[in-house]
Amino acid sequence: MVTNNPIMQMFARSPFQPMQEHIAKAHSCAIQLIPFFDAVMAEDWDKAAEIQHSIAVLEGEADTMKKEIRMNLPNSLFLPVPRTDLLELLRMQDKIANRAKDIAGLILGRKMLIPLQIQPAIAEYVRSSLKTSGQALMALNELDELITAGFRGHEVDVVEKMIHDLDDLEHDADEMEREVRSSLFDVEKELHPIDAMFLYQIISWIGDLADKAQQVGSRLQLLLAK
Repeated sequence: MVTNNPIMQMFARSPFQPMQEHIAKAHSCAIQLIPFFDAVMAEDWDKAAEIQHSIAVLEGEADTMKKEIRMNLPNSLFLPVPRTDLLELLRMQDKIANRAKDIAGLILGRKMLIPLQIQPAIAEYVRSSLKTSGQALMALNELDELITAGFRGHEVDVVEKMIHDLDDLEHDADEMEREVRSSLFDVEKELHPIDAMFLYQIISWIGDLADKAQQVGSRLQLLLAK
């Protein structure tokens, strides 16, 4: 039966292609935080607002894709892995885009100023956290090869190595989060207490990006184990 539904057409080509398309969308949303933070630190609020709008649009597109995948995901009988596992993987992927939207929305809404002393550390920390979602995307893109290999052999080793590298990237982001928190602590007395509180919140949310990407890797590792 021919269908015009793009999600169903993707499932017809590969049971994993919609998942790959979704994490690509989530990552494209999150990666916009790099120019967003550059604009914020330059206090270019017009540019920041433009990028925040792009992030919101991409997050909305990722959310729409998530809902369509949930509605059209075939029964387990037609999938090489349990449907429930794919739905959980999808949920983790979607949280990357959600958190990126949260970060940009809060910073723009409050026009948060980032202290000059910690700007280089924040910029590096954002990039470090986003490496994890990029790595998760790369790992997900290997799923078709895993099916072809019957979830056995060299291809499993390749994906396991990618997931191990993802764990290392998340650990690096964790270390950087501690350093950024320490840097903020050194200057927080110069800030209004409310501003300091929200900056700590943003630092935590940037770390969430890495955490959610690692959770995608963990779900993928569970699929390999089955």
